[in-house]
Amino acid sequence: MSISIRLSKVGKRNQPSYRIVVANTKDKRNGKSLDSIGHYNPSENPVKFEYNKDKFAEWTSKGALVSETVAQLVAGTYVQKARDPQGKLAKAQVAK
Repeated sequence: MSISIRLSKVGKRNQPSYRIVVANTKDKRNGKSLDSIGHYNPSENPVKFEYNKDKFAEWTSKGALVSETVAQLVAGTYVQKARDPQGKLAKAQVAK
C-alpha cells in the first residue's frame, strides 16, 4: 500500500481552500485520509500556508510520496496558475 501527501480541496466554489493530508494513493481526492498535517488558502491576501514540520518529516521518513504541488509549497517555489477548464486560452495562444 502506497501513501501520499497531497492536497484535499475544501471551501466554497470560486473560493478554494486546501488541506494537506496523508492518504492512500488509490483513495479519492476528498476521500478518507490518514492524517491532516496542514492547510493552504490561496484566497487570502497574503496567501496562507501552514503545515506541521514534524508530522511531514515523520510521514516522509515512513516512505510517503509527496505530490509535486505540496513539494513546491514546502520549498516556497509554488506559483498558482490560472485554470481554464475548457482549454480556450491554450488553443488561442497556439493559433497565433
